[in-house]
Amino acid sequence: MGSWVVIAGYRYGDVHGTEFLHRGLDTEEQALKALRSAVHTYVPSKRIIEKRRRVYRLAGQETYLVMIHGKVTEWECTLRIAELVSDSADPAVGERAQRDDGVVEAARTVPAAEVADGPQDRIPPGY
Repeated sequence: MGSWVVIAGYRYGDVHGTEFLHRGLDTEEQALKALRSAVHTYVPSKRIIEKRRRVYRLAGQETYLVMIHGKVTEWECTLRIAELVSDSADPAVGERAQRDDGVVEAARTVPAAEVADGPQDRIPPGY
C-alpha cells in the first residue's frame, strides 16, 4: 500500500516552505478526506489571529489555495496530497523508484528515456 501525506506549501514574506499536516495515511481516499478536513481546520505555524479565511480549489485537481487574513498579516498556502514514490501501490511507479547501488532496477524492463522521466527516490549507497 502507498504511504500518503497531506502537505501545506506556504509562502510567508520571503520564506517558502512545506509542512506535513498528516502522515502515514494508507490510501488515497484517506488522504483526500484528511485534505478536505484540513482546508477548514489548518492553522499555520505562525501565530495569526484569523479574521477571515478564503479557500480556492484549483480546477481539475484536489489542491486548494487557502488564504488566511489576520489582523496584521496574511497567510497563503497550498494544501495537497502526495504519495511516497517508493511505497506506491502503482507497480510502474514503485518499480521505477527501486534502486540498487544507485542504478535504477527498472532499467532492465523500461526504456531508459521513460525511467529518466519518471519519479525516483534516491537512497545513497550504504544506507
